[in-house]
Parts: sequence; structure tokens; C-alpha cells
Amino acid sequence: MHRLDQLQQWLAAQLPGRAFELAPASADASFRRYFRVSFADGGPSRIVMDAPPEHEDCRPWLRVAELFGATGAHVPEVLAQDVGQGFLLLSDLGSRTYLDVLDPADTATAHGLYAEALGSLIAIQAASRPDALPEYSRELLARELALFPEWYVARHKGHTLTDAERAMLDRTFERILAVNLAEPQVFVHRDYHSRNLMYLEDGRNPGIIDFQDAVYGPLSYDLASLLKDAYIRWEEDFVLDLLARYWDAARKLHLPVREHFADFHRDFEWMGVQRHLKVLGIFARLYHRDGKDGYLKDMPLVADYLRRACRRYGELAPLLKLLDQFDPEPVEYGYTF
Repeated sequence: MHRLDQLQQWLAAQLPGRAFELAPASADASFRRYFRVSFADGGPSRIVMDAPPEHEDCRPWLRVAELFGATGAHVPEVLAQDVGQGFLLLSDLGSRTYLDVLDPADTATAHGLYAEALGSLIAIQAASRPDALPEYSRELLARELALFPEWYVARHKGHTLTDAERAMLDRTFERILAVNLAEPQVFVHRDYHSRNLMYLEDGRNPGIIDFQDAVYGPLSYDLASLLKDAYIRWEEDFVLDLLARYWDAARKLHLPVREHFADFHRDFEWMGVQRHLKVLGIFARLYHRDGKDGYLKDMPLVADYLRRACRRYGELAPLLKLLDQFDPEPVEYGYTF
């Protein structure tokens, strides 16, 4: 039986006597698909997740939904589930993401939305405990960094690293990992950005999605995802203001942030370096392996974040020299130091 037919049969069993229609709800970089379920009787729409069990496991998503939902964060409510078939029926958080409503020219509105996103993040972090989620281990962080030379450097840029360049990258990666792993540890969404935060019409912002890969790891990771977003850029003063407000609120709530803001900011910067190296590798892999070219347009901003951090910290200068071989004329963006 065709996968979509299986899904419709399962939905019919969960929604007896109700006529419904399915329409694609969102794209995903994985094998998961999401459909919006609309009803002929005009009732509230639903979302159904289709996660083929041979490729995806629904259980991590369900576990994280339970953990994050218990903090008061607005995650989809699970209305029905069939883990064996890979089907979940969920409440609908709408179709407008933060990216859809954010406007770099309207910083007042953006400030309010980001403040709410940081509030939800603090609530999630405050509930952290080390035994609830997989560890964001050194091995996992290093595996992510390895995507950069394999997919961005070799495949996307067509550059074969010399022995000296490979040794330089190894040394640089070790330094990045040392800073990342020295951070305080909390729950980490791992993709907490404008495409995974939903704008809710009832004002209970944000709705939070795509959290199935959550881990227990460095405190600044989700902050780097949110404030150094691959899909939208902000001026430095806007980012620093939000970062300082987060740091102040987190200290008052006894989260394990650094005592001094300068140390906290350095953690944030170096965590961003790890993430942006990974993201460049992932975007290149999505294009070259999976035929998804929609992320190519976002590469220049990610590379620019990386360059600016490399310019700021002398230890990262050799990495900047390597980047300059690929893009000797970097595009300038508004996010400045």
C-alpha cells in the first residue's frame, strides 16, 4: 500500500465520521513529512507527521515534546500516535513562522518576539537535568565539525586540503571543542531559530517545533542558533542587547551562566563558530547529496558570521586564511563587530 494511503487510513480511524483533506504543511530536511488536516465541518485543523520508521524514529520527538511541554513552552499537543507506523496527529501551531513576520526594519516588534523566544528558552533550560536527553558529546560535536571539510571544502568548493591545512583544521577544531565543552550544560533544542519558531495568533509566542534532535549540552548553543540565525541578520547592537538581557535574566533565575558577560559572550561566539562550520557542511550536503538547492542562498550569511568571529579571535586566523582561498571577496552584511 502506498505510504499516503496508509496515512489516510490511519487518520480515518482516528477521526471517525469526519471528512478531511490533506495538504502539505511544511518542508523538512529529513525524511519526515508534515500535512495539515482540514475538516469539512470547519473544526480546528490538525497536523499529521509522517515519519517512515525505516528512516525516522518518532520516540525522541515524543520524549522531547513531553520534556519541553512540561516547562510551559508551547509545543504541539500529541492527539494520537502510532510509533510503529510512524504517524503522529498533533495540534496545529499555524503556518506563520517567526521568519515570516520578522522585519529587520521593525526592531521594536522583533525585540518583543525575541524576548518571548528567550523566555521560552530560559524555561526549557531551567528544567534541565543531565539524565533526560542524549549528551551533546565531544564525539557528536566533532562529527558535526567534520562536515565542513568533507562537504563544504572538498565537495562544494572543490578544494583538496594539503597536509598542512588538514593539520591546521585539526588543531582549530580541537580548540573550538575545548571552549564548547567547557561551557555549562543545559537542554539544547539544537535548531532554535526563526524557521522553527511559530508565530501564534493567540499571542502565546513562540510555538516551538523540530526539536527531535534535542540534547544536553553547551548553554550558548541555542542562543547562537537564534541570534546568529542562518536565515535573517541583525545589527550587532540589537544582538548584544538581547544577549545581555538573556544573561541578566538567566543569572537572576540561577541558570549556570558565566559570572562575567565578556566570558559568556566569548562562549557564544565560539559556539557560533562550531555551528556555522557544521551548517555550511550540512547546506552543502543537502545540495550535493540530496539535490536540495534552497539552502545555497543562505550560505553567504553563514560564512559571513564565521568570518567575523575568525577576525575577532586571533586563534581562528588560520581558519580565516583558508576561507579566504574560497571567497576572497566576502559579502558584507549588517552584523558587525
